[in-house]
Amino acid sequence: MAPAPIDPTIVDVVQPRKDTLGLPTAARERLEKGGVDLSQGYPYRPSRPLYLDDVYKIRNYDRPHVDAGSRADPEKKALLSAAKEVIHLTKHIGTEIVGLQLKDLSNKQKDELGLLIAERGVVFFRDQDITPLQQKELGEWYGEIEVHPQAPQVPGVPGVTVIWPALQATESPVNFRRPGGTGRWHSDLVHERQPAGVTHLHNDTVPTIGGDTLWASGYSAYEKLSPGFRKVIDGKTAIYRSAHPYLNRKHPEEGPKYVEREHPLVRVHPATGWKTLWVNRAMTDQIVGLDKAESDLILGYLFDVYEKNVDIQVRFKWSPRTSALWDNRITIHNASWDYEGSEPRHGTRVTSLAEKPFFDAKASTRRKNLGLLGPDEIAELAKQ
Repeated sequence: MAPAPIDPTIVDVVQPRKDTLGLPTAARERLEKGGVDLSQGYPYRPSRPLYLDDVYKIRNYDRPHVDAGSRADPEKKALLSAAKEVIHLTKHIGTEIVGLQLKDLSNKQKDELGLLIAERGVVFFRDQDITPLQQKELGEWYGEIEVHPQAPQVPGVPGVTVIWPALQATESPVNFRRPGGTGRWHSDLVHERQPAGVTHLHNDTVPTIGGDTLWASGYSAYEKLSPGFRKVIDGKTAIYRSAHPYLNRKHPEEGPKYVEREHPLVRVHPATGWKTLWVNRAMTDQIVGLDKAESDLILGYLFDVYEKNVDIQVRFKWSPRTSALWDNRITIHNASWDYEGSEPRHGTRVTSLAEKPFFDAKASTRRKNLGLLGPDEIAELAKQ
């Protein structure tokens, strides 16, 4: 398969290469069963953009987005009654659904799953028999699929990104002290004009020990803040940057620069109507209107609230053929590299883009909406 850019204006600057690592057996079997052509090598590598303006042009337009969860039955009867078991992994975040196949969900169940993800942050399904194409088709239910301009893709299925740490390590070496980009708290694609909504990661191959992924709840991180401090950040915006840097076409001598977008620090999920803290240490750069020192102080505190409160986090141990679907609007996540590349790991990821982030001062919080406020919280709010 000849290299091609995701966007026709992108000039080829890096040639793709065939697989020289040896695809894990379970991954190969899944891909071949799904009809993926591996004869030209794996994965498919699109031409990588070199210049900043090329990347800014990708999906640089407003598009309508109707959240699937907003169409759902609030009680989610079609989805939950069909499951053998529904396991809430923590009080604040994370639910496992037992006994359902994602590829077989009805439209009504897909809407209800969208609402469940919007409420619980991340939902897990083990023992899934799902092809990359079926994974993409499910993702399209939740929004326009992000086709990454430089990430490895499943051949013939654009928008299905290959997550293969052994491959990534050949390009960006990792070690115990520096475990790599996914080994830090982040949220996907915050630099997009309309950033990521639901991401679906299916891992067909996982290490026997380690390799857990952690998620933290943005709803709960926001509610950890005092009502007075919430007023400080409500309505504020910040600069969010891309994971990858690019060159200024007119002044390449200035060195690599990031794609930057301005988005609210606190946003509202359209399906739940709840406020969520939307920052991450890896890609939230500076609060607009504040000096850098002021911004760094506030952002550092917000990052800590998100990352250091273990009661608002879930740590998930993968098993082969497991899917996780999470909402990037209301969570951050962190992939543990504690297995240190000693065993193979491979999966495929589909990310659905959502609405342009918005803030609504009249929106509620999760705990208030669900009637979970304690007497001290009620008293604090009454003083405001």
